[in-house]
Amino acid sequence: MRAYLFIVLLLLLIFGSIAAFLYDKFSTLAGMDFTPPPITIAAATAQSSLWPAELEAVGTIRAARGVQLSAETSGEVIVINVKSGERVNAGQSILTLNNGKERAGRLREQANLKLARQLYERDARLVKQKSIPQSQYDRSLADLEGAIAQLAQTDAQLDDKRIVAPFDGTIGIFKVKVGDYIESGTPITNLQDLSELEIDFSVPDRYYPSLRPGLKIAVHVSAFPERVLEATLSALDSTVDSGTRNLMLRASLEDSDGILPGMFARLVIDLDQPTRVVTVPETAVSYSLHGNTIYVLSQGKGQTTVQPRVVKTGATRDGQTAILEGLLSSEWVATVGQNKLYRGARVTIDDTVKL
Repeated sequence: MRAYLFIVLLLLLIFGSIAAFLYDKFSTLAGMDFTPPPITIAAATAQSSLWPAELEAVGTIRAARGVQLSAETSGEVIVINVKSGERVNAGQSILTLNNGKERAGRLREQANLKLARQLYERDARLVKQKSIPQSQYDRSLADLEGAIAQLAQTDAQLDDKRIVAPFDGTIGIFKVKVGDYIESGTPITNLQDLSELEIDFSVPDRYYPSLRPGLKIAVHVSAFPERVLEATLSALDSTVDSGTRNLMLRASLEDSDGILPGMFARLVIDLDQPTRVVTVPETAVSYSLHGNTIYVLSQGKGQTTVQPRVVKTGATRDGQTAILEGLLSSEWVATVGQNKLYRGARVTIDDTVKL
């Protein structure tokens, strides 16, 4: 019996020691703080900004005065007076077709005109003296007018054999050479006045109420990626294209140095209707299939925490993104380190943190 009691007491002592040891360990663990440490992020305050209302479009640059030169009649090219790429003045001769027959005909018609004028002047004196009938005088007058008209017709034919510059400009590359026989309407070269350029483009007709001549336009061309050209909206078409429902517009380019007709242009039209929007640094917005998300900071009980919020975003300009819905100005948002954040996470702010 005594041995049985001894064994019971020994077991109680052993299990009691184990229980005391486990109690001490669990008490220590219960007193420990397993909360994750604060996450270091950068943050910024949402701002209320006045942004201009803008409309983007694409267009083609063209010369205000630019033509494709072609012949009005057929013939052999005998003279090309200028070189490709050369600057010409209005009225300057560019190309001449073979006009030998016309020049010979003109000499004949000049002689006919001289004779017709002499006969008319003689008959005019005689009819006053009543030496000839009125019908003979009328016939002489008709012959004179016919000779004048015939000479004018030949002069017009000679003009058709010569291509002259209709305005000051720069000649393009010639598509013909001396000795070529060309038909009426054959393209010869183009003439462009590079001092005054325009841009033709179109926008959806729903923007018509916001458009008017005089609006400022920023123009970007691929030839000068770092350069922003200035233009002014000069004209709106009087009808909408029934097929595309687009309205054709034209802008005058104010600085045409180095720009050529035919270049592609991207345009940003200032509608002169500024609107107030809430903006945040573009790095504050996380984009996903579930929606565009911003982590908003809040303070309480001596610590700063974050909460994700789905927002509606607008345009991005100069590193700032417009928030159309879901955020108020002056709210505090995370700008760097969002990939480590979760709902209710504690954070510390360090604006030197980089992406």
